[in-house]
Amino acid sequence: MKYCKATIDDLENVFSVYSNAIIAMENDNIHQWDNIYPDKQILSEDISKNLMYIGKQDEKIAVCFVLSEECDEEYKNGLWQFPDSKFNVIHRLCVNPAYQNKGIATKTLEYIENLCKSQGYDSIRLDCFTENPYSRKLYDKAGYSVTGYADWRKGRFELREKKL
Repeated sequence: MKYCKATIDDLENVFSVYSNAIIAMENDNIHQWDNIYPDKQILSEDISKNLMYIGKQDEKIAVCFVLSEECDEEYKNGLWQFPDSKFNVIHRLCVNPAYQNKGIATKTLEYIENLCKSQGYDSIRLDCFTENPYSRKLYDKAGYSVTGYADWRKGRFELREKKL
């Protein structure tokens, strides 16, 4: 897997990955994302802010994610175990449905953790949809602790954290 920052030339393919993932999640009765979020405008902003990463396998995008120090206001609901740490936040981690069930999310989390560590971060935070059993299992196995909850338009999300 080769990871790099997405460019605006990748936007259509990135949008296609998220769109196909939404269809796959809906088929599994996971109503986490839709045509409102994440939409093409949000993904375009992620790319233009240089925050979107893509992982390619066989020259195709297998995974997308955003890393940013920014987080939603609702993150104040977390009882963070490491409140004074320098943290980065994973947003919109998405495995292309054509590459799911191949360990890509696990490998990508390892890549993210190593990248963040090399950039001087002490911990990683994220939110995980409570009705997405695949994401919850992924983050449980990777050692991300639940520190609280946030309620957004699509439902309840776990706030999670891991010390690097």
